[in-house]
Amino acid sequence: MIVENKFFAPSQGLNWQAAALAVKAAVNKAEQLSIKIHVAVVDSNGNTLAYLRMPGAFFHSESLAVDKAYTSASFGFSTGEWLNKVEGDQRVLAGLLSRPRLVLLGGGLPVLHEGSCIGGIGVSGGSEEQDEICARAAMAALSSAS
Repeated sequence: MIVENKFFAPSQGLNWQAAALAVKAAVNKAEQLSIKIHVAVVDSNGNTLAYLRMPGAFFHSESLAVDKAYTSASFGFSTGEWLNKVEGDQRVLAGLLSRPRLVLLGGGLPVLHEGSCIGGIGVSGGSEEQDEICARAAMAALSSAS
C-alpha cells in the first residue's frame, strides 16, 4: 500500500518528487548488488517523470527500462507476468511481440493505489531477477514515504 501525505499524494497521481524518490531507491539497491542500471518512472499515461542511467550501464537497457515502466503502467501488472499470462497461446504471444514498447521481461512494476494504477517503474541492466529487486526497492521507497 502506498501512503498518502503532503510529500506524496497518489490520489493526485505520481509527482516528480515521488518519481525521484523511487529512482534513487532503485539505484541504491543496484549499487548494493554491484550492477549498473537504467531506471524510469512513468505516470498513468506512460509519460516519463524520472529517469536515471548509472554510468557504465548497457546502452540498450535505456529503452528497455522506459518501456518496462510504460508496459507495467499500461496493463497494471508486472512485466515479468506476461509469459505466464499467454502461456501456450502462440498467436497472442506473436501478436504481443509485434507491439512496439511492450516488454515481456521482468523488471517493470505498476504503481498501484487503492486499486488503480497510477504509474509504473522500469529497471534494466541486470538480470531479470536483479532488475525486479531494484524495482521492488523503488516501490518500497514509495510505500514508506512520509
